[in-house]
Amino acid sequence: MYEDEHVIAFLDIGPLSRGHVLVVPKEERERLHELSEESAAALGIALRRVAAALVRATGCADYNVLQNNGAAAHQAVMHVHFHVIPRHADGTGLGIQWEPRTLQADAAMLAQSIAREMPTR
Repeated sequence: MYEDEHVIAFLDIGPLSRGHVLVVPKEERERLHELSEESAAALGIALRRVAAALVRATGCADYNVLQNNGAAAHQAVMHVHFHVIPRHADGTGLGIQWEPRTLQADAAMLAQSIAREMPTR
């Protein structure tokens, strides 16, 4: 369905809804942060292209993009991959339970710590 030098996309064999697509980098890495900048950039471009085509092909107005890193985060296939999951009028698609918590008192310090760890390239 889609392939370039860095990425391949194909229908999921166990779809949550009609048109559920996997977008996978050809670079073999287990977690997103382990990818090269080149593969990560190519994934971003491919995700936009696949999502646009999916909306046109299926008629869905809404969709989820899901990516898990590590077994504790529900990653079952230990290779970076993104799910693009259409949400259809019949209710099929990704169901999410979101349980927000209160921002912790050390949030400003945590933000600074994360900023310090950001790669400069």
